[in-house]
Amino acid sequence: MSAPRATMTVDELIVGAGFAGIGMALQLQRSGRSNFAIIERGASVGGTWRDNTYPGVACDVPSHLYGFASHPNPEWSALFARGDEIHGYLQKIVRDERLEGQLLLNTTLTNAQWDAARSLWVVSISGDAPGVIEASTLVLACGRLTEPVIPDVPGLDTFTGPLFHSARWDHNAELAGKRVAVIGTGASAVQLVPELARTTAHVTVFQRTAPWIVPRDARRYSAEELSTFRDDPAALARLREELYFEGEARYAARSGDAAAAADATAIADAHREAHVADPALRAALRPTYAFGCKRVLLSDDYYPAVASDRVTVEASALESVAGSTLTAASGERYDVDIVVLATGFAAAQQPYAHLIMGETGQTLAEHWHAGMTSFASTVVSGFPQMFVLNGPNASLGHNSSVLMAEAQAEYVTQCLDRAPGRGGILRVRPEAEAAYSAAIDVAAAATPWMSGGCHNWYVDDRSGRLTLLWPGTVQAFRDMLATTTTTTGDEFFPTDVCSPSASIGAS
Repeated sequence: MSAPRATMTVDELIVGAGFAGIGMALQLQRSGRSNFAIIERGASVGGTWRDNTYPGVACDVPSHLYGFASHPNPEWSALFARGDEIHGYLQKIVRDERLEGQLLLNTTLTNAQWDAARSLWVVSISGDAPGVIEASTLVLACGRLTEPVIPDVPGLDTFTGPLFHSARWDHNAELAGKRVAVIGTGASAVQLVPELARTTAHVTVFQRTAPWIVPRDARRYSAEELSTFRDDPAALARLREELYFEGEARYAARSGDAAAAADATAIADAHREAHVADPALRAALRPTYAFGCKRVLLSDDYYPAVASDRVTVEASALESVAGSTLTAASGERYDVDIVVLATGFAAAQQPYAHLIMGETGQTLAEHWHAGMTSFASTVVSGFPQMFVLNGPNASLGHNSSVLMAEAQAEYVTQCLDRAPGRGGILRVRPEAEAAYSAAIDVAAAATPWMSGGCHNWYVDDRSGRLTLLWPGTVQAFRDMLATTTTTTGDEFFPTDVCSPSASIGAS
C-alpha cells in the first residue's frame, strides 16, 4: 500500500496481520466492505508464525483445521504443518485476495483515541509511513502470543554466552558441540528440545512444572493423499469436518469430565512409561496437577529425547545465573554455553492495552486493571466501535483457534450491519459486560483451569479469574455469538446471554 498522507480515513482499521487480522479482512471483503486498512508492525504478515522460527516449530492443531474454511490448502505436507508452511499459507492468502493494497507493513500503532465529537477512532502510527489514520471502527487483532516473557532471574544479564527467547531465535548462534540450557517445558520447549538434542553436545532442561504430554502421531502425507486433496475438494472438506469434531470431543477431557480426563491421563501415562525407562526420571516427568489444568502438549519425540544421555532434566526452576554457571532451585549447578528462554508470552496482560483510550479517557489497560473483561469475548464497554479478536475468553485448549477468529470476524460484520442506520455507534453497556464476565466465572468455576492445582496462563494473577480461555466448545461459542442483537437508537444490547444462567459453556 502506498504511504498514507498525514491523515488517511478508512471505515475499518485492523491492527495486526496474523490469522485474526487476515480473517477479519477476508470477512470484510465478503460483506462488501472495501474501505479498510490493516496495519502490521512486522515486515510481513503471519504474526506468531513469522516470529517463531526455532528448530522444530510446528502447529499442534492438524493442518487442515488450522486454516480458513474459505481457503483450504491441499498442499499441507503433513498432519501437523511446519511453522514456515503456515507463514507461507498466510502470505499466499494476502496475495490471492489482493490485500496488499490495504496492508501497511512495518507500521506500529502508537496511540488510539476515541473522538466523541466526530464519532471515530484517531490512530497514530509510526514506522515506514508515520501519520494518523481515522477510522469509524477499530478492530484489535494483535494476538496474545506476541510479547515474550523474560524471567526475572538474578544474574541473568551476566550470562556470558548467547541468550535469547525461543520466539526471537538467534540463527547466528552456533549450536553444534555446545552445551545448551532450555528454560521452560511448555509447547515451544517440547518441540525444540528434541531438535537441540540431535545437534548439540548436551541439553539441560530446567523444568519448573512437568507438562501433560500425549502422543502427537505426526506423519507426512503420502503422494496419494496429496493427490486426493488436490483433485477432490469434497474429500478435503470431509477431512476438515472430521478433524473439527475430533477437536470438539477433546473438550471433555480438558475441561474436567471425570471419565474423559481419566482416559486421557491413562494415555499420557502410558506414553511416558513407553519411552522413559528410568523410574526416577519418569516420576519427575509426571505432572502433579489435574489433566487439562495447563495446556496439554503433543509430542512423539520429547520423552525419547529427555530419556537419552544427551539431555538432563533439572526438575526445578532456574534460580540464579553467574557468568556461564546456572544454579537451579535444587542447588544443582550447570555450566552451559547457550541459554534458550522457552518461557512463554505476556498473554493475560495485552501489551497494546495502554495505547487505547476510550470515550471516558480511560485506557484499555486501566479498564482491564484487574484482568481482561468483555461482552461476547469481543466488545468492551467504554470503547465504542471497537472489537477485540483473540482477546478475553476467546482462546481454546482443545480445538483450532482459527475457528474462534473466524466466528468473531463474522460477528463483527454482523454487528456493523445491524448498527442503527448503518452508521450509528455501537456500544455495549457496562452491566452487560459485567453479566457476561459473571457467566464466564460460573462456567469456569468447576474446571481444572481454576481448581486443578496448577498455575497457568489462562488465569489472570491479578483477579484470579479465567480471562483467556473460552469455557466451552467452539459450537457453544458460535451459539453464544448468535444470540446477541442490537436495538434502535444509540445502544448495543445483548439478549439472554447476559444472564449468568445463559448458555456459556459446553453444548
